[in-house]
Amino acid sequence: MIRSLALALTAFLTFAAAGIAADQQPVRMGSGLMTFDTVPGWGLDENGVSVLGPTHGGVVVDKAGNIYTSAKIGVFCFSPDGKVIRRFLGDEYTQMHDMKISDEAEGEFIYAARNEAGEGIKFRADTGEIVLKLAIPQESGLKLEKWAPTAITVGPNGDIFLSDGYASDHIFKFDKTGKYLMHFGVKGDGLRQFHTAHGMTLDTRYDPPRILVCDRNHLDDHNNNRGRLLHYSLDGEFIDVIASGLGMPTSAIVQGDYVSVPDLHGRLWILNKENVIMAVLGFNPDPAKGHSFGIEQKDWVEGVFSGTHGSAWDAEGNLYVQDWNTAGRLIKLVRVK
Repeated sequence: MIRSLALALTAFLTFAAAGIAADQQPVRMGSGLMTFDTVPGWGLDENGVSVLGPTHGGVVVDKAGNIYTSAKIGVFCFSPDGKVIRRFLGDEYTQMHDMKISDEAEGEFIYAARNEAGEGIKFRADTGEIVLKLAIPQESGLKLEKWAPTAITVGPNGDIFLSDGYASDHIFKFDKTGKYLMHFGVKGDGLRQFHTAHGMTLDTRYDPPRILVCDRNHLDDHNNNRGRLLHYSLDGEFIDVIASGLGMPTSAIVQGDYVSVPDLHGRLWILNKENVIMAVLGFNPDPAKGHSFGIEQKDWVEGVFSGTHGSAWDAEGNLYVQDWNTAGRLIKLVRVK
């Protein structure tokens, strides 16, 4: 009897420590076409504990609907029901700050920006085999003392764009073999400058497609942070500022006419093709807990984000959102039809 009580107490404490209540219910968020329900406990292990460890990365979804997310220790691949089906761990897979996935003739490949390692990489989504690495492009003539890529995306013809968002704020363009082609952008708070070109994606809402850049720390004339989204052509020509005042936009990903933009303050913006805000998801009203890495799992609140950093759509229009978080948080949001 005593042993049974002890086992029961241990199980209860484990469950409670994970912060996952047995009666936790989905939380509805958003509005109109962009209404979503959370999936409590999605991606956690059998004890209700995150398997990821610290997260400061991105999310992509493959053709089969499997979800890849990057953590400090490597890349984890989940099935749509939240079970881990493979991992890519080790020194070559750590600290992938941003990821994009590309369906190519030889299969599906993930492209990643590794800021601490100072490189961009390309690897097979099914096996993890690394097939390309991008180092500091000496051909640029810039003589960079530091290189810390934060974002990566792939053009329609396979050209690769890699943003040096934690260092020079230049965006580098390579061909599909890794040959340096050009760079554009410069550090600053001017109209055509970047103050942390933190995120980037191919914006396929337009023809021809454009590069969408998340200028995370842009300051206005009053020294207020006015995080912006900017459009550039595939040849690095400035087009326009398409949104401003988005807090600290960290990344972007497009599906159809919509773009999902995580904001480090603890919310996710969804904009339409006219770049009008359609919904704000997971808003954290506590300024001490929005933009905070140190929210332990026991303090997570269902439906409230803390350091929103990466996101991805699946084919059904569901969203997967990663928080910048000490315990490793990946959230599934099911689109309400």
